[in-house]
Amino acid sequence: MAEAVDQAAARVADVVPRTPLERNTRLSALTGADVWLKREDLQAVRSYKARGAFNLIAQLGEAARAAGVVAASAGNHAQGVASACSALGVHGRIYLPRTTPRQKRDRIAALGGDLVEMVLIGETYDDAAAVAAAHADATGATIVPAFDDLRTIAGQGTVVREAVTQLGGAPDVVILPVGGGGLLAGSVAWLSQRHPRTRIIGVEPAGAASLAAALEAGRPVTLGDLDTFVDGAAVRRVGDLTFSIIAGSRPEVVAVPEGRTCQEMLALFQTDGIIAEPAGALAASALGLPGLAISPDTTVMCVLSGGNNDVSRYAEVVERALMYEQRKHYFLVDFPQEPGALRRFLDEVLGPDDDITLFEYVKRSNRETGPALVGIELADPRGLAGLLARMEAAAPRVERIEASSPLFRFLL
Repeated sequence: MAEAVDQAAARVADVVPRTPLERNTRLSALTGADVWLKREDLQAVRSYKARGAFNLIAQLGEAARAAGVVAASAGNHAQGVASACSALGVHGRIYLPRTTPRQKRDRIAALGGDLVEMVLIGETYDDAAAVAAAHADATGATIVPAFDDLRTIAGQGTVVREAVTQLGGAPDVVILPVGGGGLLAGSVAWLSQRHPRTRIIGVEPAGAASLAAALEAGRPVTLGDLDTFVDGAAVRRVGDLTFSIIAGSRPEVVAVPEGRTCQEMLALFQTDGIIAEPAGALAASALGLPGLAISPDTTVMCVLSGGNNDVSRYAEVVERALMYEQRKHYFLVDFPQEPGALRRFLDEVLGPDDDITLFEYVKRSNRETGPALVGIELADPRGLAGLLARMEAAAPRVERIEASSPLFRFLL
């Protein structure tokens, strides 16, 4: 498999740009290690996905190219396929859920030009994938999987191979995001043969840890619940081929809370000037986990896998980061419907540096009390215990809204 990655590297060399490998001062200071970021967010398609798609389509014979290719995606894979079709002169059809944002559709159209046809179908990726498979059966078009194909896997493995060449040698640690497993499988296959001493860490979103579930079960399993916030890595079931490659090497796999990933997205933006999508920040966000041991004076390479982030998402990113830091909390406060009730709550409960960020209340004239939805941002997360104690002693009845509450879905 390492040889297939080497061959893929030669195949994509003149088409897929070589992205920078940059030392990151902030993450190096955080860990004491020498941390480098492989900037796949700077690809023309803003992610590494063009590598696998191009490597697969470039190997098709004349008849297969004439029949065209088909794919299902609502994200980076669609852009990778569109770019590869344009570069190779192959007609492609890409099925997208109707919920795909216009921004992404416009980008796919720009990359694919006249060679790529977009079809909006269904409400989910699964709906689009089912129709794409039916189209392939009916027309003989080749399906271009996002991760579960050896040609795709080999293409994705060129990311780490390229970074090792740029670094001038193998790093001590390689940290990679994990969704369906294509990038991790290609990297494991190449590193295990070419640089077996390198420590490999795969990073999954805590709400979509399909690889960890598969490793525990000994086979790919389908997750029941899925948090789709880290959309580029929120995969309900890891690939069969990717799993077989990964399981043979048993790399370390860690799960990162979505809020921690949001913290890293903000740090990348505010400190480093890097716009990363949630999946793009996933690998670097693992460096902030207390349980992940990174030895000082080691060389660490993280893949920043994508930068297709919609700026409208930053409000939610900030919200999730504050909640992860235990600085943002929500409560239902049952206020007496009388003058001065809110003033007493502010004086008796709120700390001097705390801030009300949300207050939703409608007075009902036929009731003695009325609930208000109150969001509070703490100046210091250590102030939570005091806030809760003051709420307990206050006159209004207060109910904290936990993340597990159904009501919480209306807040994020």
